[in-house]
Amino acid sequence: MGNMKCIKRRSKTIILVPYPAQGHVTPMLKLASAFLSHGFDPVLVIPDFIHRQIVPKIESKDKIQCMPIPDGLDKDAPRDFFTIEKAMEHNMPVHLEKLVHHLDEDGAVVCIVIDLLASWAIEVANRCGVPAAGFWPAMRATYRLIGAIPEMIRTGLISDAGFPRQLGGTCFLPNQPMLSSEELPWLIGTPAARKARFKFWTRTLDRSRSLQWLLVNSFPNECCLDDEQSQHQQLDLHQQVQTTTQTQQQVYPIGPLSKFTTTKNPSFWEEDTNCLSWLDKQKPNTVIYISFGSWVSPIGEAKVKGLASALEALGKPFIWVLGSSWREGLPIGYLEKVSKIGKVVSWAPQMEILKHKAIGCYLTHCGWNSTMEAIQCQKRLLCYPVAGDQFVNCGYVVNLWRIGVRLGGFGEKDVEEGLKRVMEEDEMGNRLRKLYERTMGDEANSRAGSKLTDFIDQLSLRC
Repeated sequence: MGNMKCIKRRSKTIILVPYPAQGHVTPMLKLASAFLSHGFDPVLVIPDFIHRQIVPKIESKDKIQCMPIPDGLDKDAPRDFFTIEKAMEHNMPVHLEKLVHHLDEDGAVVCIVIDLLASWAIEVANRCGVPAAGFWPAMRATYRLIGAIPEMIRTGLISDAGFPRQLGGTCFLPNQPMLSSEELPWLIGTPAARKARFKFWTRTLDRSRSLQWLLVNSFPNECCLDDEQSQHQQLDLHQQVQTTTQTQQQVYPIGPLSKFTTTKNPSFWEEDTNCLSWLDKQKPNTVIYISFGSWVSPIGEAKVKGLASALEALGKPFIWVLGSSWREGLPIGYLEKVSKIGKVVSWAPQMEILKHKAIGCYLTHCGWNSTMEAIQCQKRLLCYPVAGDQFVNCGYVVNLWRIGVRLGGFGEKDVEEGLKRVMEEDEMGNRLRKLYERTMGDEANSRAGSKLTDFIDQLSLRC
């Protein structure tokens, strides 16, 4: 009878639990599509408020089932980090547990794949007796940085509450770009908010210790631009700081998932596709694409105004993704004044824009999905990280991969000099092509596919 159950479980359901934000749901949908191609029935579990936004945009041919669970949030409640954290910790676990029991009839659920930022679901999987795998939607370097928190405390780099004890730039891990002491992922907002975010991460680490497997939305040896460097540095990478969280985990670099095109990215917001016809009328490599992502702290009215003025003064064509809540910083009458050189849209079909021959560079917050999409489309980057892992990503883009330039500010001179540096360096284009091959070429795709197959084989052995 036990063998019969194993046979069923090998060809049944994988539940996927993302953190409820665009930058997390998107790669999880890509992962669901990959599982589908291996014969599994993927079920994406998302809170009500996300379900209403994306389900109408998922095409039926994708065969990915999205199931909602109550989030307990009032209709008019803000959807900020702490409100969502409270819903995940107190409202959603009981509903996920009921859903797992419902789907797991006769052992149909082979695994629950859990975004580590939704670590509350790890305890649900343990209670239900279903194998759980972690999913890290960003680069592994950031995971290692989070995982090194106990070592940072022990060596005095940070306090028990996560506050840096040293000022200036610090190399927090070997072979990693230097970070400012203010650029650690949890240092966002007021001192109270920073302390609360640090508690969120330490709780995530504690829960993650029970996970045997970790799927990472990245590629091996991220600090190396080519395979020759990779071979020289591989030993060093294995000797870097290890944490108790990572020691026993089997890590599978299966990304970047942005390259999977089997399912369309369902956006939480309506995309303005009119900008594509406008792009068709522009000259090749002349347009600046500007987007600071969907889940970042606003850069503030003063910076919006500064960037707006710089773009107007430079007179170069641009597409700027700027939500209505961010537009308060625009000068009066700005949209009319720049209508001949630029387009300001609330949300945009990003991949279609980045693929367009008119786009010369991308001014970005350095979110991981955006960074990988830029590499996929081989676009140079102007970097302005805002929060979280964006500073780590920026360090790689600017200092290790050297496919972009970091902006110091949004003044006219800052933007003009940044554009000049990023567009006039010939070798940057060559490095982009090499990095594309290393991350998304045929060999890279084969390697990522074999890692996913290895993970699936491990599930079969567990059964």
